[in-house]
Amino acid sequence: MMERTLLILKPDAYQRQLIGTILTRIEHKGFKLVGMKLMKMTESIAKQHYAPHEGKHFFGDLISYITSGPCVVLTVEGTNAITVMRKMVGATRGFEAEPGTIRGDFSLSMRYNIIHASDSPESAEREINIFFSKEELMEDSIVIRSWIEGGE
Repeated sequence: MMERTLLILKPDAYQRQLIGTILTRIEHKGFKLVGMKLMKMTESIAKQHYAPHEGKHFFGDLISYITSGPCVVLTVEGTNAITVMRKMVGATRGFEAEPGTIRGDFSLSMRYNIIHASDSPESAEREINIFFSKEELMEDSIVIRSWIEGGE
C-alpha cells in the first residue's frame, strides 16, 4: 500500500553531519522524497508536533532539544512507508536499537536519537499537515519519469 510518512532528522543528525548519509539510506530503500525542508523548529510548531506527549515528564526536555538547532523535515512516500521507515529507524533508545538501523548505527541515547518517524497513518497525516501545505508536496511526475526512462 502506497503511504506517506513524516521524518524529522533532528538537531543531532544535523550537527553530526549525518543528513546525507540518512537521506541516502532512505532513497536506496526505494522511497521517494516528496517534501523536504531545512528549518529551525519554533517552540509553537514543536509543541503542536509533540502534542500527544504534553503532560509527560519529558515533554519540556523534548521541546528544548528539538528547537535547539536545525532539523531536516521530510515527507517520504512508498509502499508501506510507515512500517518500513519505523523498522529502518530502529528502537527509540539508540542503545537498544539493532545494528543496521539508523538509530542502531548512529545513536546511543534516548534523548539524542537522530530521527523521528510517524508511528501510524493518523499520526503521519497529522504531522505532515503541520509541516507541509499540499502545494509544497511533490506529486509523481510522469514528465520526470519519462525523461529518466529516455522518453519525451
